[in-house]
Amino acid sequence: MGLKSVTLAQVAEASGVSLKTASRVLAGEPNVAPKTRERVLGVARSLGYRRNAAASLLASGQQAEVITVITGDITNPFYASIAQGLEERTRERRMILNLSSSNENVETEWELATSAARLRSRALIVVSAMEDHSRYLDLLRTGMTVVFVDREARGIEADSVVLDDEAGGKMAAAHLLGFGHERIAYIGDYEWLPTQQGRLAGYTQAMEQAGAHGWQELVRTGAHDVESARKVAGALVEREDSPTAFIGGNNRSALAILQELRLRYPAAVRPALIGFDDVEWASVLGMSVISSDPVEVGRQAADLAIARIEDPSRDAQIVRLPMTLTARGSGERAPFS
Repeated sequence: MGLKSVTLAQVAEASGVSLKTASRVLAGEPNVAPKTRERVLGVARSLGYRRNAAASLLASGQQAEVITVITGDITNPFYASIAQGLEERTRERRMILNLSSSNENVETEWELATSAARLRSRALIVVSAMEDHSRYLDLLRTGMTVVFVDREARGIEADSVVLDDEAGGKMAAAHLLGFGHERIAYIGDYEWLPTQQGRLAGYTQAMEQAGAHGWQELVRTGAHDVESARKVAGALVEREDSPTAFIGGNNRSALAILQELRLRYPAAVRPALIGFDDVEWASVLGMSVISSDPVEVGRQAADLAIARIEDPSRDAQIVRLPMTLTARGSGERAPFS
């Protein structure tokens, strides 16, 4: 059985002072008699009292110098890089970053968001799993700063930092088409994700503009993790008209495709591959990628949050950052058939 926490009321009673006086002493407030201060502090030490800073802030109506961040998947290196950019900016302002993950669960996300509001975080920066963000109106109406990252705010007016996913999808497909591919498979994330929708839209534009045939049968979505993407990639490889090139719509699906291709094909006749997000292993394995600067995404999100804290009346802003192609060989192969 764990030890029970010593309460402020217990400290006040043992010290022979009012609850208000004990609170003022332990909060370090002035205008308390030295003997009273010494007695209360001595009792607090002897009882093992630990001040709950969050509760004190709530009681006083103050806001903590904390920015709460909710990611979709804290283990994804893309989000770790965003957190790095956020941390750079918050450290400059002597603010604390509180990082958590919803695991792409809507109710978990909302629980974390409302908890941040109760603890009076200065701002909430969220990679949201919600398709519609109307729920967040309740928080915005209280004056809380909310910034959406990677997935643009939907159903409400709110600050957002996103990537030009449509341009990225088009760039990937156009690059492969330029090397003579037409049977280009696309393996993407959950259909509801704005990132997935943008990348698939860009891919679709490039394929239609090129007059390619049969590509619609090579599109797969819902592959959020390596395991599911690997099953999809394996099934596509086994088709009679198997793809001569692949696009992995996120870093997990790209890794899954790469694993399947290395297992099933000799290097000399391996299908081409372009992934998204320039994670560390991509350069080691020579994978061509469509990438962004996730650290800058974090910096921009922090800047928007701080600007909103300083000027709550400013118009909502959407920052859309560019994507670029890095060629490393895997996406620069001609078709083998």
